[in-house]
Amino acid sequence: MSAGGAGAAVDPPEEVRVVAGTLASGQAAHLDGGPHGVCLVRIGDEYHALADRCSHANVALSEGEVDEDDVAIECWKHGSTFSLADGRPQCLPATRPVPVYPVRVEGDEIVVTVK
Repeated sequence: MSAGGAGAAVDPPEEVRVVAGTLASGQAAHLDGGPHGVCLVRIGDEYHALADRCSHANVALSEGEVDEDDVAIECWKHGSTFSLADGRPQCLPATRPVPVYPVRVEGDEIVVTVK
């Protein structure tokens, strides 16, 4: 059987946890986890998570500005914005999406599942 075929081991998802309420609406924060860290964003009562690395410039998205109306985050380096819903770039120069991760609330914690 070849490597990577049926029966190949798959890494289990990683859970990244943070205390709820540590992030105000319209803010982003970097969390350790996954291959590039996690950018956690709060808009109102909803949380969004994506890989904390711009697909164009290899810089932290968590350092960019959150656009609450468009539910997006802007890369501080060159101005590309990424949808928090699906990770797709909304303007150039970025052309590739960034991974998005499921988020859930468990008691007083926000849990991000990094796949």
